[in-house]
Amino acid sequence: MARSHNFSAGPTALPLEVLRQAHEEFFDFAGTGMSVMEISHRSEVFMELAYQAEQDLRAILQVPSQYKVLFVQGGASLQFAQVPMNLLGDKGTADYLHTGLWSGKAIQAAQRYCDVRIAASSKASGFDRIPAVTDWNLNPNAAYLHYTENETVHGVQFAGAPCVSVPLICDACSSLLSKPIDVAKHGLIYAAAQKNMGPAGLTIVIIDAALLDAALEVTPDILNYAHIANAQSMLNTPATFPWYLTGLTLKWIQRCGGIEKIHQTNQAKAELLYRTIDYSGGFYRNSVQAPFRSINNVPFVLADTAFEKDFLRLADQSGFKGLKGHASVGGVRASIYNAVTLLAVEALTDFMKDFARVHG
Repeated sequence: MARSHNFSAGPTALPLEVLRQAHEEFFDFAGTGMSVMEISHRSEVFMELAYQAEQDLRAILQVPSQYKVLFVQGGASLQFAQVPMNLLGDKGTADYLHTGLWSGKAIQAAQRYCDVRIAASSKASGFDRIPAVTDWNLNPNAAYLHYTENETVHGVQFAGAPCVSVPLICDACSSLLSKPIDVAKHGLIYAAAQKNMGPAGLTIVIIDAALLDAALEVTPDILNYAHIANAQSMLNTPATFPWYLTGLTLKWIQRCGGIEKIHQTNQAKAELLYRTIDYSGGFYRNSVQAPFRSINNVPFVLADTAFEKDFLRLADQSGFKGLKGHASVGGVRASIYNAVTLLAVEALTDFMKDFARVHG
């Protein structure tokens, strides 16, 4: 079976091992004679599946015991509103770092609920960096500081978690499970599954239990983190199939050697791709400053934009899918999440070198 190389920003590639196991179990999960999509989320067999997925996630990320792990729906876009709804308490302001398109969307959503202070922004430089900490204007009385760990559109990533005195909130949508993250430095981390840990339809929220009692009165029960935690993420029928596939992917990560090994592979993929861009003689260009380059999303442009359509067309015909850049910035973008293999990146860089030789 011929498989394409999937460089989409999400939904994106799933590990082939996971797809094969899901295929084998599709009609009969755990001896039930039913698909996992057909069994009750209240059944013993699904409750065990859900429990195991949480335990595996806790083990991979070394989640401290005082943190709750929630499996919810709605994606990161819902979390943009759900975070301020749940964490503002009696405080009317929150700090946000503006480092790209998605942190900008989080800011816009939060402005419905509170006074959003932009503590720092790299907009003026085209989102080519993370603003220097010395330029941050933090409010010690803010309900929290929100940052987007990796910007999928602009390809900018934090080297580490910020150190602040207020609860730290992380949108790790495109980077969770692709690299180590110190959960204990955060009040809350959220990430949709469709990048590094599963299919679309499931979102992970990791929250310090100490923050569970700060929801605004207007927060619906179905969006209240405390209620969700008390119901083991089953206030209503959850996204059972995405939960199952995420569980399989967590097992795959463990078989691969865990988060450290996954990170090493992701670094190797990113280094190869950036090296191909940087040593193309200017044919390809990435504008992000080197210390802030993402290992998850690599945007680039062709110096002669007249070749861009041909590049994308030929790439697609050659089996390299999902390379078109985001509509807001254009260009090309290769998303190299966990399930995108080093062999796939090697094949892409060979294609890029060949294209540059012919058209350069």
